[in-house]
Amino acid sequence: MTSVISRRLFGACAAAAVLAAGAAAAQDTIKIGVITDKTGTAKFYAEPVTEGSMLAAKIINAAGGVLGKKIELLIEDDQNKPDVSATVARKLVDAGVVFILSNTSTTATQQQQTVSLETKTPQLTPSNSGETLTTQIDNPYFFQTGPLFSYQINTLLAYTRAKQFKRVALMTDNSELGQLVARSFKAGLEKAGVQVIVEEVVQRGATSAVPQMQKVRAANPEAIFQAGVLGPEMVLFFRAYHQLGMKTPILGSYNLSIPLYLTMAKDLMDGIVIVDAYDREKPEVKAFEEQFQKEYGRPAFNLNAYGYDGVRLIADAIKRAGSLDKEKIRAAMQATKDFPATIGAKGMKYTFPPGKRTGFDPEGVVVRLIENNAHGRVVHAGQK
Repeated sequence: MTSVISRRLFGACAAAAVLAAGAAAAQDTIKIGVITDKTGTAKFYAEPVTEGSMLAAKIINAAGGVLGKKIELLIEDDQNKPDVSATVARKLVDAGVVFILSNTSTTATQQQQTVSLETKTPQLTPSNSGETLTTQIDNPYFFQTGPLFSYQINTLLAYTRAKQFKRVALMTDNSELGQLVARSFKAGLEKAGVQVIVEEVVQRGATSAVPQMQKVRAANPEAIFQAGVLGPEMVLFFRAYHQLGMKTPILGSYNLSIPLYLTMAKDLMDGIVIVDAYDREKPEVKAFEEQFQKEYGRPAFNLNAYGYDGVRLIADAIKRAGSLDKEKIRAAMQATKDFPATIGAKGMKYTFPPGKRTGFDPEGVVVRLIENNAHGRVVHAGQK
């Protein structure tokens, strides 16, 4: 009997040792959850952000990791569906992530916050710009570093101040994000004393934007502010603009800074200006682009840099927290000050002021000219 008990005790101890070893092995990496869109309507901008995230993790790991541990990215596809997005967020928390990086759309990211708030898991979206992400939910675990829509319109207004526009048109599409951008742009324009005399919407799935542009032309605005985000529908807008022989200046949101638009609307965007958060003349950008080219064998662009900065910010917060305790990491992220940014105007740094969870510098937005079917030079920076 004693022999049987000893064998059972030894077996139990061995099993416990295996479990303990497994737990220790699980702690050998720092798990960061990444929610992206691999298959839905946000894929064309979510996946480039994720590529930048992966590059940052690789570089950090090659330099020794954080707190002596390697970063492990657990990547999930939310298909840009808010309900799916919340589900995969919970899956990541259950898998032991200490931080969630949200590279998908604003609407899906908003839904994820129900999980990050409930589970007290720090969450960062590096590229989304909707103010609603931090105003509709009081979530101290959620952080945002994209250029807010209000910063974008204020920068465009600063760029056009000498022109003294008073009567303008506003164009968008009927996507949730497009409508959100348009509302923010309109509020900024009206606050500045600029009258929106005509608003037109290109419906998802439309085959022409000529009727909308005919109304814009008839209203005779001094400028057209472009707030749309849907690729095919915005191509229709630019095509109709040229078909009707229009010459009215076009000023676009930073959504138009995605290179895919230049491919889809080839040679239709030359001469317009867009807001962006990327300046290829920055030393930080030059270094980043060299690393990205080496890793992926192709040039980098702004969305890649957002994801790159996102993982770097998270790694820095974990390092300063000195722990994988999620509450300590949240506090460290909130205390982030003057962290050098790859994105943004020259000299831009990330800071989360006390009580604020938006870390993009209001003066960090730039205005770029589209020339020769490429994102050209920076012609203005900041809201002043």
